[in-house]
Amino acid sequence: MRIYQVEESGSGVEMPFDSKSGAISGSHHERVSPHCYPDIHARHKLHRSQVQEVAATGESTRNDVLNRSLSSIARHGIPLSSEEPGFIFIAIMKSLFSASLLLVLLPLTAIADDWGQWFGPQRDGVWRETGILEKFPSGGPKVLWRTPVNRGYAGPSVVGDRVFVMDRKALNTAEAKAKGARTGNKQGNERLLCLDAATGKVIWEKTYDCPYTMSYSAGPRITPLVDGDRVYTLGGEGNLICRSAEDGAEKWSHDFKKLFAVKTQTWGFAAAPLVYEDLLICLGSGEGSTAVAFHKVTGKEVWRSVSAKHPGYCPPRIVKHAGRDLLLIWHPEAANALDPLTGKIFWSVPWKIRAGLTIAMPQMIDENHLFLTNFYNGSMLLKLKKDESTPEIVYRTERASERKTTHLHGIMNTPVLRDGHLFAACSYGQFRCMEALTGKRVWESLEPLAIAEPIRWGTVFVTPHEDRYFLFTEKGDLVIAKLSVKGYEEIDRAHVIEPNGLDLRQRDIVWSHPAYARKCAFIRNDTEVICVSLAK
Repeated sequence: MRIYQVEESGSGVEMPFDSKSGAISGSHHERVSPHCYPDIHARHKLHRSQVQEVAATGESTRNDVLNRSLSSIARHGIPLSSEEPGFIFIAIMKSLFSASLLLVLLPLTAIADDWGQWFGPQRDGVWRETGILEKFPSGGPKVLWRTPVNRGYAGPSVVGDRVFVMDRKALNTAEAKAKGARTGNKQGNERLLCLDAATGKVIWEKTYDCPYTMSYSAGPRITPLVDGDRVYTLGGEGNLICRSAEDGAEKWSHDFKKLFAVKTQTWGFAAAPLVYEDLLICLGSGEGSTAVAFHKVTGKEVWRSVSAKHPGYCPPRIVKHAGRDLLLIWHPEAANALDPLTGKIFWSVPWKIRAGLTIAMPQMIDENHLFLTNFYNGSMLLKLKKDESTPEIVYRTERASERKTTHLHGIMNTPVLRDGHLFAACSYGQFRCMEALTGKRVWESLEPLAIAEPIRWGTVFVTPHEDRYFLFTEKGDLVIAKLSVKGYEEIDRAHVIEPNGLDLRQRDIVWSHPAYARKCAFIRNDTEVICVSLAK
């Protein structure tokens, strides 16, 4: 029997665990969700170096509530035996009655290798798991499983032994066609699938009727968000639903079009919600409600803030500046910084974005500079001030053009920052390196997308991993490369999935960001989701 000690703020806590009975001994306990580790990791910034093994003897407890939580962990396929290599106990939660911490059994790999939301566990797009291959094997990486899905842009989420993905099935029955003719809406259903991460088998699915009013009705846009024992989905027409991650049972829901008395914007609701403390923060719509926060457990509205005709498509993001958290809300009329707990607006910088295409998340370049980019209007760099006054505009692209570009004009992808330089695909698929603080272009290449000529909306999703990058292209290629000021260095490339979606010009594409977890890449197109092994 082994237990482990976790140190926080210089103090360690230990508590014995009986792997056979599934019990933890101790005097004060709170219920801990079996899936809480992404939030735990973010809040407590645990690292493997903080964990020290100590010897102890197991002892059972009468705390039935906690035991049920541990049993739930076991049902999800997470080994409870401390003899399994790579597994640890983690002390996390403050006691209700003292400053002591509660020990919770969690796998070591679960801290680093879950991908439970858009852009990864820390919402920065970085893959931190170890033991990943440096080149593909002969014939490309092994596809471990394939599972049929319907159309959609929404990427997969992976937490523990489960994969969550959304899709949509259009209804083509005579009745549906007749109803669509009467209403002008495209009839169909949105669906949330829960899959076994090891096999791809469907564990459960939940479907609801969802006529589409938006342009280009290819399916839901937003990656499911898993937080604790809940999974949140926001569909293309604004259906926000909180479900049990265990069985998909609905806990609460909101219809944004009814809640805010608005119509769906051109390309639907596409901004991934954000969990902050006890809040679920979303882009809403309309006067005074472009940003909205709900209590993540009850669904009760906590605050509304910001006014814009349309919310745009950029996910809300938390950044740290001057010792506090800023909630960034970038809509097609302005970039805004808010107090995430209250919705109070600290500052706002007007910027009219053509076609409402605010998509890529803002990036902090250093402790004082914030970078934004979009397809038509290009880039803007803000220098933040320590107080709540309006930031200084360091540079902003003057020409709103998709062809005559000066800085970065990205469409789907959020730029990657390294050593003061930004790397991203530009408006026509030109992969560029740019000095972040000056806007100076260093180099560009068509090689990442493997095209001979620039192509409109050319998209490459870039994921940093250790000293290299995994690139996933709209052609369905997975690429290992190195990026630096010296240029683009391709290490390996493999075609892993077919680009069977269609853009507005009927070009074959796949515009869904992969999830990286369990030493695998989880990738979907319009007909299947696949699991590709990237283990050494």
